[in-house]
Amino acid sequence: MERMLTDRIYLDHAATTPMTVAARAAVAQGLALWANPSSPHAEGRRARAALEEARRTIAAAHGWRGETILTSGASESLAIALGRTTAGRRFITAVEHDAVMRAGGDAGVVPVDAGGIVDPGALAAMLAGAPALVCVQWANSETGVRQPIAAIAEVVHAAGGQLLVDAAQMPASAELAEIADMIALSAHKRGGPPGVGALLVRDLALLHPSGGQERGYRPGTENLPGVLGYAAALAEPEADHGDLRARLDDAILRSGGEIVGAGSPRHPAIGSYRLRGSAAAAQLILLDSAGFAVSAGSACSSGSMKPSHVLAAMGWEEAAGREVIRVSFGRTTTVEQVDAFIAAWRAMAKQMRRAA
Repeated sequence: MERMLTDRIYLDHAATTPMTVAARAAVAQGLALWANPSSPHAEGRRARAALEEARRTIAAAHGWRGETILTSGASESLAIALGRTTAGRRFITAVEHDAVMRAGGDAGVVPVDAGGIVDPGALAAMLAGAPALVCVQWANSETGVRQPIAAIAEVVHAAGGQLLVDAAQMPASAELAEIADMIALSAHKRGGPPGVGALLVRDLALLHPSGGQERGYRPGTENLPGVLGYAAALAEPEADHGDLRARLDDAILRSGGEIVGAGSPRHPAIGSYRLRGSAAAAQLILLDSAGFAVSAGSACSSGSMKPSHVLAAMGWEEAAGREVIRVSFGRTTTVEQVDAFIAAWRAMAKQMRRAA
């Protein structure tokens, strides 16, 4: 029997995570400041002051000293950076988020090895010639595999290029602020509201303006409640959950499962697992019925259940890739919840193997 929603265990935080209490309160505050921040009257100026304070908070949380363009989320931030770059060439890696694949257009594609890692040497060879913008997802949203971002930045800058980092899945990092030229961010991955994000830009000269708000780089009325909620969420630290993922990794391996990217550095809160001979779609149905919310791939592609381009780039055959699910943790995840999932996964594996 399906669990009631109140009894369910949510383990899909890489898709979106619940808003924090402080973020909810800040959104309510923003709704009270209902005036348009671009209006010149006193009400508008009051809203503008709150918006700019939140902008400074978001930048400071990331150790950022450049410009901060407020957007509707990481997808729009990436589209702005890739679509309006002043660089002559663009490169994306073969394991980028679907949003980058769509916005990248005719960008060159940088391959990865079987562990999902970009080879800095291969990247250097591709960058020989004219300077380019290189887009890299710091932690893959499907597998959790983390790129050697410092080494990549060194290669990109040595070639006279610019580094755009998709950091939607990663916590704020002063280290990244020192090496990236642009950073795409998302509020709802960090406990803020959906529909809000930011593009951190070292120098606005890196982008062609489009007119409108955000100093002419993003048209549309600013989402003040969302921005205030995002800033509030960033003030609440989150554990890295590495101990929980290690606990789940160990149990999956002991129970005959496989870990995607097991030999690579991985996001401590994201695990990607294969149950050989068992379709991911069937696994999701059984786990959902048992009261567990997990996914297959990123939220932007799992609904269609299409083959994963990320796993294909890592050398996985399509049939094997269709047997992989993703589990991800957030602020509300507990050891007891992970243990309950382990028990459910083992029961599911036993049932599916018996059926096969």
